[in-house]
Amino acid sequence: MSLNAICPLPIIQGPMAGGANTPAMVAAVSNAGGLGSFGISMISLETIRAQVAETRRLTSKPFMLNCFVQGIPEPSQQEVERGVGLLRPIWSSLGWPDLPKPAKWCEDFAAQFELLLELKPAVASFTFDILSAPQVKRLHDAGMFVIGTVTNVEEALAWQAAGADAIVASGVESGGHRGTFIGEQTAATLAAIPLLSAVLQAVKIPVISAGNIMTGEEIRERLVLGATAVQMGTAFLVTEESGIPVAYKERLLAAQGNPTRLTRAISGRYARGIENRFMRQMAEFEAEVPLYPIQNALTGSIRAEAAKRGDPELMSLWAGTGVAKSRAMPTAKLMETLISEIDNS
Repeated sequence: MSLNAICPLPIIQGPMAGGANTPAMVAAVSNAGGLGSFGISMISLETIRAQVAETRRLTSKPFMLNCFVQGIPEPSQQEVERGVGLLRPIWSSLGWPDLPKPAKWCEDFAAQFELLLELKPAVASFTFDILSAPQVKRLHDAGMFVIGTVTNVEEALAWQAAGADAIVASGVESGGHRGTFIGEQTAATLAAIPLLSAVLQAVKIPVISAGNIMTGEEIRERLVLGATAVQMGTAFLVTEESGIPVAYKERLLAAQGNPTRLTRAISGRYARGIENRFMRQMAEFEAEVPLYPIQNALTGSIRAEAAKRGDPELMSLWAGTGVAKSRAMPTAKLMETLISEIDNS
């Protein structure tokens, strides 16, 4: 099966872990001819099942599930205590006597992988690391189209060798977490267009471009350069169906210029978002915080409390460099707008 057969329109709505994707959003994109996507890495198996069932109630079209390829860490008590200590200025500002202990460090990827085989979405995509060739074959045998996420040419070649059907080339402008798994995260600095060009020259499978794509004109630009499709996340964050907190959405819509930067202070892995007090206050300790997912789990209660209080200064305001071009409208209307812009650009 080709990517064009799965999504007639060359638009993949970016999978965003943490609640931004909703069944209504995913279904609206797929119903319009694009590929709706769920970031399922941070939710329970029961929630995944429920959201997939609801999405299938809303659309009969293909959609994608995305997982973080990760193991469950076993940090030492000393490492955890140091992480809690580094975060003290943040959690103490909430009036807390201590930082709540996380119930778990992360969801179990191995269990999520088996659930993918049970649920059989049309497309499965992966970020943070790479699958083995036997794992890719299991997904193929279950009828799934497999997409890997890359930030450099070496990763693209590795995914092609593992048997992936397509690759998302994620430029440094992309919002949210970087998917680097070969080389240092700090070395994955290629912007989306140079990365697209380099990956296209290196591999024979379809390449999907991601990073700083907010309009139909920008979609057409990537298609002309050779991308089979684009993946867009930030553009969908401000839609009516988006599940992010109101304060987060308001900050995105108020953005001017490029207020974003990369940080590892919030999650322990480099991610791009709108700069806020959390980033600024932790900037000097950024290199010292525990690795993902430990830091991400430690800050989870802080971010949840900030959302409850409507305080964007202590949230993770993940967004790409094109955030100032965000347009608030229903997902179906955004798809209609993008299609019109592609046709008229």
